[in-house]
Order: sequence, then C-alpha cells, then structure tokens
Amino acid sequence: MNIQIFGKGKCFDTKKAERWFKERRIPYQKIDLGRIGMSKGELESVKRSVGGLKPLIDPESKDYDRSFVAYLASEENIADKLLEYPGLLKTPVVRNGKQATVGYCPEVWESWK
Repeated sequence: MNIQIFGKGKCFDTKKAERWFKERRIPYQKIDLGRIGMSKGELESVKRSVGGLKPLIDPESKDYDRSFVAYLASEENIADKLLEYPGLLKTPVVRNGKQATVGYCPEVWESWK
C-alpha cells in the first residue's frame, strides 16, 4: 500500500485518519494542503475515484464564499478553484494508488489491506 493523507493542520478528521493508520502500523505520507496543496494530476485521480468534484468541496470552508466556487458551472473552472484554494477541499483525502476517499472512512480503508 502507498497511502497518502491530504489534510489540514487543525482538521479533527485528518488527525483521526492518521491515528487509524498509525494504530495498524500502516505507513503513510502526510501532505499539508495549506502549505503544499494538491497537484493537478492528483486532483484528477481523486476526482475519478470519488465520482466527480462535488464530493471534494467543503461548503463549510472559509474559502467557500471568497472563491465563488458555488457559482461556477464547468468542471474545469471548479478544478482550477480547488487548485487555487486548497482550503476548499473536504479533508482528509486519503489515496491508495488509484483509489481514494474523502472524509473519515475506516470501513473503506479496511478493505484496502
């Protein structure tokens, strides 16, 4: 397994995801969305895995209103806003190769073993 956890520093669910993998001694790579963000290729891979961009958007985010993402129609424009404002992403985003989840999903991660 090649686990990547994309999260925000103060996100409670991201910390729970890290703890879940630590408790099972599954190595993972943590990527801080606030500092590094997500590449276009990574976003595309996650989008395919979770079924579009809508599940990735966090309407409770501080960046939600300021980015005007709710008013964008095309997927390409929404993807550009997610790359520009990584704080818009619902966290944690956990990737295992081409598979990905959004949010705290231990039942899915269990099936990855």
